[in-house]
Amino acid sequence: MDLGTRPRTTAALLSRVGDRIRSRNALIIEEWEDITAWASGHIVTGPVGAATITEGYLDTGVPIAGAGAPLVSEFALMELVAVLGRSPDGGKAYVGRVIECAWRLPNVYDAVAAGRLAPWRAERIADLTHGLCAEAAGFVDRQLWNASGVGWAQLERLVAEAVLRFDPERVEADRQKASDHRHFDLGEVDEHGLVRLDGLLDAADGHDLDQAIARRAVVLGRLGDDSTLDVRRSKAAAELARHDLALDLLLPDPDTGEVMATVPGRKVVLNVHVTNTTLTGQNPVGRWDEGRCPITTAQIQEWLRARHTTVIVRPVIDLTDHVPVTAYEIPDRHKTQVALRDHTCRFPHCTRPATRCDIDHTKPHGQGGPTCPCNEVPLCRRHHRAKTHSRWRYETPMPATYVWTSPNGFRFRVDHRGTHPLHDTSDTSDPSPPDQ
Repeated sequence: MDLGTRPRTTAALLSRVGDRIRSRNALIIEEWEDITAWASGHIVTGPVGAATITEGYLDTGVPIAGAGAPLVSEFALMELVAVLGRSPDGGKAYVGRVIECAWRLPNVYDAVAAGRLAPWRAERIADLTHGLCAEAAGFVDRQLWNASGVGWAQLERLVAEAVLRFDPERVEADRQKASDHRHFDLGEVDEHGLVRLDGLLDAADGHDLDQAIARRAVVLGRLGDDSTLDVRRSKAAAELARHDLALDLLLPDPDTGEVMATVPGRKVVLNVHVTNTTLTGQNPVGRWDEGRCPITTAQIQEWLRARHTTVIVRPVIDLTDHVPVTAYEIPDRHKTQVALRDHTCRFPHCTRPATRCDIDHTKPHGQGGPTCPCNEVPLCRRHHRAKTHSRWRYETPMPATYVWTSPNGFRFRVDHRGTHPLHDTSDTSDPSPPDQ
């Protein structure tokens, strides 16, 4: 393809790209205006955390923007986020950024409405001002009358200046509490059985750890390990961990005072699905529940070679099994079966793992609903409350498939493929609310 022979076609193409960008921004601006109008109609007055009775239900005003912005109805917000097609947390943050601009950054909002500032830039500004007091946010907004020409570094300096001007106590408190943000975390396991680390340490602790790993990496090289230095440092960190796991710990019994020696060792919890193809080596795949990912049998074997390893093998659970109990409480075997079947909270767009959710009776137990996997659904605490205390409702037309109806009649199908709106998005009429 000759890239230099058709300049007129290229110019027309770029012109179309520019037109589409302007059209897209215009649609986003209209969406912002609608969200602002929605927020004006769903303000819950009162102090933070105040609860009011809305349409017969206990509704809580939630603060999703900075100080001085209004509280909005928690249950109404769930419906708006679902209609926007966003995840519960991501949608809440997005609506919060729009409200932040509309109520606390009027100059920024006007610049977006006039087309002088791209909406995504305004969202970034809202993220930075969210935690500021009202006076500091107003100071930043007054400096951003021409925000399109402000770079990110300059904007961050402006926010820092606003905090110093209007909230010096906060600056000192942040300095004093900075150490509370120290952490050391493992990320998600990738397809190769590797995991990334993320940490924030005291400077002296970090220096000591770095020196210990560096010394051990040098020793590994002298002992014949021909891996790169980075790989040897990784192995050295793992050896530090295994050294700690292998220590004989003397722990007194809290009741008798007897001192017991124990070796914690490594504990890997595996959900092993064994089929005839796995047994014949044609499908060498397992799944690690703690890592929420598939792993190869070769990776499993490598993990199990470590000393002092405890292995718990769980057999395959029949996900279509129906073994009800008479009690209201959900037994652990039901929780495991429901989590394996549904994986996440079954509210529209929610991705919280089912293992961290409540188990809801689709038909309430008090109305004759059985305590059985066929009548049990994982819902995170937020959306369990919405189903129990608001007009959100769902039906189960078939196993692992749920049709939700929002307070204003919008419907969403949630199944193994995700969330799918069932309402006609081209219909601008006010949908009828569901039957009470």
